[in-house]
Amino acid sequence: MLDKTRLKQTRLKQKGKINKMKKTYKVDVDCAACAEKMQEAIKNTKGVKDATLSFMTLKCKVEFEDGVDPDAVIREARTNCKKIEDEFEIFID
Repeated sequence: MLDKTRLKQTRLKQKGKINKMKKTYKVDVDCAACAEKMQEAIKNTKGVKDATLSFMTLKCKVEFEDGVDPDAVIREARTNCKKIEDEFEIFID
């Protein structure tokens, strides 16, 4: 069964349907309105292709553009968010 899963993933990757440049981060945000502002700040960070931030789960899913360093990009996103809301935090592993 595992071999079938790997084969399927390999085929999807070859077709460009799997993007390894996605990561999920824990976040600390005080309200839903702030979460929306932080989501937009993250989306507007250079190197981010898309982002969704959930106030309910306190998680942020980030899809990065190809060829970027995700760690550097997420640090820049955190800096951009802190310019708007100083108490916001993205927990980087």
